[in-house]
Amino acid sequence: MEFRNERTWQNAVEMGKTEEFHAAYESAVDKIRTEFGQKHPMIIDGQETRATSTFQDLCPADTRIVLGLFQKGTRAHAKQAIKAAKTAFPAWSAMPYTERVRLVQRAAELISQRKFGLAALMSFENGKNRYEAMADVDEAADLMRWYAAEMLRNQGYERPMGQFLPGETTRSILKPYGVWAVVAPFNFPLAIAAGMSTGALITGNTVVFKPASDTPYMGLRLAELLAEAGLPPGVFNYVTGPGATVGQELVENSDVDGFVFTGSRAVGLRAFKRFTRGRPKPIITEMGGKNPTIIAASADLDKAALGVVRAAFGYGGQKCSACSRVLVERRVKDAFLAKLVAETEKLKVGDPTVRDVYLGPVINEAAVATYQKAIAEIMSSNGKLLTGGKALTGNGHFVEPTIVDGLPRDHRINKEELFVPILSIVEAEDLADAIQVANDVDYGLTAGIFSREPADLRRFFAEVEAGVLYANRAAGSTTGAVVGVQPFGGWKMSGISGKAAGGHDYLPQFLREQSQSEYS
Repeated sequence: MEFRNERTWQNAVEMGKTEEFHAAYESAVDKIRTEFGQKHPMIIDGQETRATSTFQDLCPADTRIVLGLFQKGTRAHAKQAIKAAKTAFPAWSAMPYTERVRLVQRAAELISQRKFGLAALMSFENGKNRYEAMADVDEAADLMRWYAAEMLRNQGYERPMGQFLPGETTRSILKPYGVWAVVAPFNFPLAIAAGMSTGALITGNTVVFKPASDTPYMGLRLAELLAEAGLPPGVFNYVTGPGATVGQELVENSDVDGFVFTGSRAVGLRAFKRFTRGRPKPIITEMGGKNPTIIAASADLDKAALGVVRAAFGYGGQKCSACSRVLVERRVKDAFLAKLVAETEKLKVGDPTVRDVYLGPVINEAAVATYQKAIAEIMSSNGKLLTGGKALTGNGHFVEPTIVDGLPRDHRINKEELFVPILSIVEAEDLADAIQVANDVDYGLTAGIFSREPADLRRFFAEVEAGVLYANRAAGSTTGAVVGVQPFGGWKMSGISGKAAGGHDYLPQFLREQSQSEYS
């Protein structure tokens, strides 16, 4: 089957069916409201499992809304899940790869059938507006289908090799490791969770999955969809609870053979050190970015302003690919900033289920505190707020999209990932200077440029140290990688493996090579 991206919103626009899209989403919002407040189990070895205590999953747009009560899992629950996954591994890994592909494709189809309900729940749980929530759901189905297509294209990663001796028949085969821990982030609670889990599952590994504690509901939906698609008990285990208990057990348990994680640099580095302490084991981490957009003197400033605003403030800057630095050539700085501020001040902040809202809430109180601390540092460093700078009062975690100018290049705000909607402006003398500043951070995930000069683009692609590069992209100067179009992975402190999700080289990370030779 030929791979095709889901493209729900784009298709609605192209087919003149945007009102049908909005009606379906709003109907799903009304329906999901009736399901809030229930208690939900963990799923271990195919069985509902409960802990002695629960935690609340609150809506970040209105913390009076309790979306559900989820189990506060312990190390014992994580051990139980690891044991179940280990027991299930022999049969799952021995299953023909074409059958695993069929089950993953079935799960992707279920996501497509239920996309509006999933998007509505996501808006309530992590605060994405309807367009970004739907894109997240679409990406989950896309990743599943892409990896299924990759398994078929590579014929299960079994290849004939050469002959050295008479009567010699040889082959190389990639085989699964065993049990993989999958630890997912809140910001793409279906897409990234599904992508990492599918990478492990479709290659014959079994999974213990821990969702972010801010988004356990979307994690539960993934577990339910995989079970409905036909995954045997124990192949995918869903465990909720704190990183200090569940997460720690996943990192330290010797029966976990592989670890895949998306989240902060600090947590990723700790996991890397602990997980590989006893013996060499595969670990795949994506650990954020401090992503720049370069505005060259020849740039189309209207396109550049639009692209930067979308990349900086889409989902409130809570993307590892978000643009958090603009490196603008001095000659066009004032003209560009006028357009950038004007575009930013058009954005509406509020309830993400409302049609014209662009920015919903940040995820929790800690994110608001991060924002407020950064604003205080900016003001104490004589930074100039061009727009924004306030946390909004009310029952949700709302903050203003903010643009700041005048901070020193080596200021913390220009070096560290914040994961909130704060964009810093850095003046550059020329393209060479801008590229030097772009590279002068620990991270290397995404980067963008706006220029009409082909030579500028060639130099940008040749010299910028990041895994995903965009030139003149109004849809998002550093964001919006599409499965099968832009493989997504980082350099330097942004990732460990150097292999990108949604690309051709992702799945072999979950496999190890074995050479087999027969002689007649």
